[in-house]
Amino acid sequence: MSEAFEGLSTIGSGSYGRDDVHFLLRAMEIEATDVQEKERLIQTQQRHYSEMISHELAPSELHQNLYQRALAQNAQRMAADVQALAQALNERCAGSTIALVSFVRAGVPLGVLLRRALLALGRDVRHYGVSIIRDRGIDTVALEAVIKLHGAENIVFVDGWTGKGAISGQLLDSLAGDARFPLKPRLVVLADPCGRAWLAASAEDWLIPSGILGATVSGLVSRSIWSPQPGLHGCVVYEQLAAHDVTQHFIHSIETARAHLSAQASAQPWTLAQAWALQQRAQAALEGISRRFSVTNTNRIKPGIAESTRAVMRRVPEHVLVRSRDDQDVQLLLHLSAQAHIDVQEVGDALGPYRALTVIRSVR
Repeated sequence: MSEAFEGLSTIGSGSYGRDDVHFLLRAMEIEATDVQEKERLIQTQQRHYSEMISHELAPSELHQNLYQRALAQNAQRMAADVQALAQALNERCAGSTIALVSFVRAGVPLGVLLRRALLALGRDVRHYGVSIIRDRGIDTVALEAVIKLHGAENIVFVDGWTGKGAISGQLLDSLAGDARFPLKPRLVVLADPCGRAWLAASAEDWLIPSGILGATVSGLVSRSIWSPQPGLHGCVVYEQLAAHDVTQHFIHSIETARAHLSAQASAQPWTLAQAWALQQRAQAALEGISRRFSVTNTNRIKPGIAESTRAVMRRVPEHVLVRSRDDQDVQLLLHLSAQAHIDVQEVGDALGPYRALTVIRSVR
């Protein structure tokens, strides 16, 4: 371990390969909070969401089967998108080493795959899993350790997708005034329907296989947890879910698909006009949904297939909306909604760039 990380007690690579990622997180023991109680505490502003975590259960057999179906359907697409992003980073990142800083946990699977693709292109690349929390900011202890080792100019931030753009906005706020970073930090995602990333493979809201499972496709690591104590942000390591872990299988599946690709064009950053058009369309859809359901706190709106699915699994949903019930990419969401006794509404083009959206129930 580099001297930049001396004194930082981290969890290593989780269930990823040792060189795939270094999670700059500390293991925490925290009492689980019931989902309903967590929702009440969040919405009454008694606790921040990042200070609590609920039990994460093993996925059901049907959930696992739907994940496997998603992987079979979309592994080729994800592999092509990873390759296009890696080629773009290879072309645009100067310096001897690229430092990928993935946001835990949705960004980590993509970061692992980008690292491997960049290595295949002959680049020296390091990969770190770092916490960023809405309203709390990026983990500055972790970020400074990476900067000390690699310099800020070589850092590329990685997340899985954008929904409303809350995390991209938080990244901007966290780095505002830091002259070591450009005005628009280099944030890379697979899917960017709201036009907030620096580089994305597409603007389409699609079923990213790693977006519909939790810890069992993300190194057995929980989402990050904030603590007022100094030091790294924390997480829970779910060793009890090891029998259900598909982390390595997922990476191998995408890597196998990537090995059989024909030549890919490099991904290109959005032009200002493209980004503006995407942002306006997404904002119009979110405003329409807010009016329709009298939502005054936009944190209750979770747009996009992945965010909608995670909200049904981890929060207290009130409404689930889909563009079409026949869409194969929302079948897991329909299944989970039925389990939670949530009626799913088919709303067509009212979702704008999104194919699914969940509205969290108001508990005030």
